Amino acid sequence: MPLQLVTAPAGEPITLLEAKQHLRVDVDDDDALIGSLITAARQAAETLTGRQLMTARWRLVLDAFPGALTMHIPADASFSLPGHAILIAKCPVQSLVSIEYLDMNGSLQLMPAGDYVLDAACEPARLTPVFGKTWPTTLPQIGSVIVTFDAGYGPSSSVPEGLKSWIKLRVGSLYGHREEVAMLSRGRIDSLSFVDGLLDGYRVSFV
Repeated sequence: MPLQLVTAPAGEPITLLEAKQHLRVDVDDDDALIGSLITAARQAAETLTGRQLMTARWRLVLDAFPGALTMHIPADASFSLPGHAILIAKCPVQSLVSIEYLDMNGSLQLMPAGDYVLDAACEPARLTPVFGKTWPTTLPQIGSVIVTFDAGYGPSSSVPEGLKSWIKLRVGSLYGHREEVAMLSRGRIDSLSFVDGLLDGYRVSFV
């Protein structure tokens, strides 16, 4: 999914003090290290879950609006994923900031907010034109549609405790094992799987 981070979160789901209490660290010598581990653990959690924890602004870039000009949703369907829906795979979506597109003259246009509807209760969130409207015609060029939105649970107090507990546990693993391998009993050396997992959010997939 072609997502681009526009504005990073203003803070972390757990504080430095909370992390140090979990680690049972009383001194300040490793504060900078622990702070960086909190960020790394939070990024790993977001990569593994597809979620945004603290509020951040994202941009979804598409080549065109999806679906045909004739749009139909079955009248008897209690839930559907219509072909003209844009799915926003960064959860939870708080609000839609704007939808911009290149028209056939190559000019950037802002789609009126009253012409589309967002279902943020669905995960991933669904975005379609309102009834009676269609997506506008875009320039047949890559990157012609830009959807900007805010995602996240909000402040740290709104982030689910299960996610924050996972971050603390990951910080503990990173702090306790500062290399990519662990020396076990009888001289056995094992690789630590979570270390390579920290790269998952940066892998490029060519599909």
